[in-house]
Formats: sequence, C-alpha cells, structure tokens
Amino acid sequence: MLVPLHIEGSPPPWGQTLQRLAGETMGTSWSVALIGPEPLSLAPLYAAIEALFSDVIAQMSHWDATSLLSRFNRAAPGTRLVLPPGFADVMDAALQIAAASNGAFDPTAGALVQRWGFGPPADGQEDQAQRGWAALGWDAHTRSIEQPGGLRLDLSAIAKGHAVDRLADLLAELGLPHHLAEVGGELRGAGLKPDGQPWWVDFEPPAADADVLPLRLALHGLAIATSGDYRRFRLDADGRRQSHTIDPRRGEPIAHGLASVSVVHASAMWADGWSTALMVMGLEAGLAFATAHGLAARFLQRHDGGYVERFSPALEALLS
Repeated sequence: MLVPLHIEGSPPPWGQTLQRLAGETMGTSWSVALIGPEPLSLAPLYAAIEALFSDVIAQMSHWDATSLLSRFNRAAPGTRLVLPPGFADVMDAALQIAAASNGAFDPTAGALVQRWGFGPPADGQEDQAQRGWAALGWDAHTRSIEQPGGLRLDLSAIAKGHAVDRLADLLAELGLPHHLAEVGGELRGAGLKPDGQPWWVDFEPPAADADVLPLRLALHGLAIATSGDYRRFRLDADGRRQSHTIDPRRGEPIAHGLASVSVVHASAMWADGWSTALMVMGLEAGLAFATAHGLAARFLQRHDGGYVERFSPALEALLS
C-alpha cells in the first residue's frame, strides 16, 4: 500500500453520506464519489459538471472540428491566438514537460498521431514538415500561441488530467471537499470518509492475469494517471503489437516493451503528462528521469511472458 507523507484535515461530520454521479465525456467515462449532507440536490451538480466538460471540449478537443484547438490547427501561418485560462494552463504545462523531456512529450505531435491512424480522420490538409514543440510560438506573458504553418496540436495526453483537476476544484468550490474525481481512469482524491479512511484506489494491471502484486494507493491530496499500451493498440501485418503511444522524436510508435507507467502527483494534469513522457522514454531512461526529477512513478515492463515492476525512489517513499 502507498500512503501520502502527510495526512491533513478532519473527517466529514457523521450523518453525511457517500453519493455518486457518473456520465460520459471526451470519448470516455467520468465518475464522482463524494461525501455530502442529506439532502443534497445532485441535479444542479450534475449540470455544473457537464458544463465544465463541455468547456474543456470546446477549448481542447482535437476530435471536434469547431473547438478552439481545431481552429488553431487550421489557422494560416502567423496567426496568433490568445488562450482562455484552462487552455493556457495546459499549454504551459505541456511545453514545460516537452522541454524537460527533450521532446519525449510533444503537444504538437497531432500530425504524427493522425498519420499512424490513432487520431481523427485526416481532413485533407497537407501538413508541412514536422517541426515539433519548439516551433510553437508560445508567449507566457500574453498566454498566446502562434501557428507557424501546418502545425497540429494534440493535447489528448494531458487534457484529460486537466479535466480531472477542474472537476476536483469545482467540487471543492461547491463546498464538497471530501471527494474522488475520475475521468477515463485518471483520478484525484481529497479529504476523508466519515470513518477517517482516505479514498483507496488500486493501480490498474495491464492484464487480468498479470503476475504483479496488487498495489493500493490512498488518494488524499493526490492524483494518479497511467499511460499504457494495453488499452489502445493494434497488430501490424506480422502480428506484432503496435502501441498507440507515439515517440515524437522518432516519428513512430514505441516498441521497447514497456507496458505501462503510472505517476502519482498532486495534479492529475501533471501526472497525465509525465506518465506519457516516461512511457515514451522506456524503462531505463524513464526510471532515470523520474529519479532525477523526483517523480513518483511505477513502471511495468514486459519480460519473458510476464512483467517486471520497478518503482522510482519517490514512489518507494510512499510505501507503508
């Protein structure tokens, strides 16, 4: 079991109950578990959550042709776009991760993803030579980006985590500090249950029969995100697994045998982005990077028909 280094706050008052909401968004599912007073009107809360997700989609969906991101991808060279706060926060984090990882994470890899058949269908637009994240004219002062021409953003490896953070922040703002927020398997927990227990969640195994010990995490002021090749992949003409995770530095799917990387962080957005970067790096380089940068990460590598599990020092520090 993994537990936070610091437990703060008091359990909710007795008499409050566990309540749940769930739905679909961003091509996946979402859910909320919360401790709230009785009676608690869930209809307005559900509507507020749906409005939040609609805003994320309107800003950053690469599947929605009317989104701000899609319009930027089609924009003429030299077009500069001032971003709304959520989009700007995601772009700033994405570019920090891109720079730190030397491009293992690249928010401008949309053309590559599309070329390998994992993004939305091609729209007939001829993308220019792949320039990469450094060509994106990001101005941190004005919170704006410039289209150099033919560059295609794809924030699917970090926007889902951002949505989890916004969902958790919304619940806290509405006076519901004891909650577990989830979008597509990425989770963030806060507060405690009435019995003083945190929100316990299990690390997802890459297969039902995976030969790894169960691992449980107390999500108390923490988030967890996992990148892996066991959910979305296809087989090539020779029957070999082709991961949906693209290495932007090589321009092709990863093929180093790393099955998954899970990152524990205070922010689901950062956990989401870092897990993708480490997944692209592979076991040895990823573990070395996580160690050097203090990232709490768990790696599962395929080996001899089974899996080898490795923890970064920051994750080992959470072992109880």
